Amino acid sequence: MEPKSHMDAFGATALIAFALHLAFNQVVIKLTNGGFGPVFAAGLRSAGAVLVLLVWMRLRGVSFEVPRAAVPAGILSGSLFALEFMCLFSALDFTTVSRASVIFYSMPVWLAIASHFLNPSDRLTGLRTIGLILAMCGVGLALLDRSDTTASLIGDVLALTSALCWAGIALCLKITPLKTVPPAQQLMFQVVISAPILLLAAVLFGDLVRDLQIIHIAGLLFQIVAVASLGFLAWFWLLTIYPASSVASFSFLSPVFAVLLGWLLLNEDVGPKVWIALALVAAGIFLINWRPKRT
Repeated sequence: MEPKSHMDAFGATALIAFALHLAFNQVVIKLTNGGFGPVFAAGLRSAGAVLVLLVWMRLRGVSFEVPRAAVPAGILSGSLFALEFMCLFSALDFTTVSRASVIFYSMPVWLAIASHFLNPSDRLTGLRTIGLILAMCGVGLALLDRSDTTASLIGDVLALTSALCWAGIALCLKITPLKTVPPAQQLMFQVVISAPILLLAAVLFGDLVRDLQIIHIAGLLFQIVAVASLGFLAWFWLLTIYPASSVASFSFLSPVFAVLLGWLLLNEDVGPKVWIALALVAAGIFLINWRPKRT
């Protein structure tokens, strides 16, 4: 498809489906943790994604070469990727999908703050600042809400750390030489660096395998194929077609879908404060990513 200057029906449908896909993945991670240790599962996911990407790149004739100048940033992004999913998988072991998602999907907030100081072309405007305040209030409300019996401070902090790492990766892709590297190689850096780090770290984090059943293996395969490799490649492909700001604006749907799926599929008890926090975060992310149309 040719690049487009505006969002169309196909793009909107694809991005809504992708937001739902990412939200469903939170449920799958929590389910998979029942059969694998969280860090071990994250390591297996990255290792499996390496194999899928190798096959995909070979079939598509995509080069494996990257500029030497981009290698340090690639190693940094891969290390952040490892820490991000070490924390996220562990967070979902401690707390609910609903709480973890509200905090984890605050990533655009931290990216906006960092970009304001590090990327001169991406300054905070008045509207984006309002969005930033709304989203931070939502995250603060989620962190301070201890009324829920499933609330876990450790889980909340891990989810927040994961969001910060995700923002760090996005920043690497925007302001370092890694921005000149095609999406497939960017993703390959992340999974190939994170796989050994996570698999080695898993030994230090207790059990590798729990009550392993077929459903846990199916969940891991879903993450490897549908999320960590082909899923992210599809998102990168959409970025090459539609304006980045339009694509990013759909990110506010992911925490909404994640809370709803946690409630519907896992029977999670979502208290009123979590719903309020969700609304604040979603509204804030929307305002941070929204760009008025120029006439």
